[in-house]
Amino acid sequence: MYKVFVNDKPLFLTNEIAKETDFQLFLLESVDIEQIIIKIFQNKIQKAYLYYPDEKAILKKVKAKIPVCKAGGGLVYNQNGDVLFIFRNGKWDLPKGGIEKGESIAETALREVEEETGVSNLVLSHKLQKTYHIFKRNGKYKLKVTHWFEMHTNFEGNPIGQANEGIEKVAWLNPEQVKDALKNSYENIKLLFEEELNLNK
Repeated sequence: MYKVFVNDKPLFLTNEIAKETDFQLFLLESVDIEQIIIKIFQNKIQKAYLYYPDEKAILKKVKAKIPVCKAGGGLVYNQNGDVLFIFRNGKWDLPKGGIEKGESIAETALREVEEETGVSNLVLSHKLQKTYHIFKRNGKYKLKVTHWFEMHTNFEGNPIGQANEGIEKVAWLNPEQVKDALKNSYENIKLLFEEELNLNK
């Protein structure tokens, strides 16, 4: 099952029909996906499931119905075990951005972290899960697929936010501060930390 966030509300892509009643279930094959997205943005739907019997093909089906853009981002640790966060649009987020021509997705992630935060000497340790969310640009809905990487750095200078990307603040947060920041973050970012905590148990 995949979780796609629309306006921070979950749209589940599933190959199982559950008997719960607190959500709406739609058949991916026949549904107008844009109508569902609009209703979620308007708060008329809080949670929805899109059903398709073949789990391996389900994401392909969605991508055929809505344009996709790829992004790369980093969950960055310094030598003290603090995590690099950015503050933008009133929420705590992790640095990420769109892929450029000729780049691998790992190169995108490294470049975007450095551009958005000024933090250098980044070393990739491993790939994390992908996250999915739908946003609107120039009147069109798009599916953003973000590839996340865990990174480490021995950088000791002051991180500086990329002003033209609307980043108001960059901060290294310790585990307690991370918990607080996640209360005012996006569902995708919370998902990433859930996976990270499970990996590190």
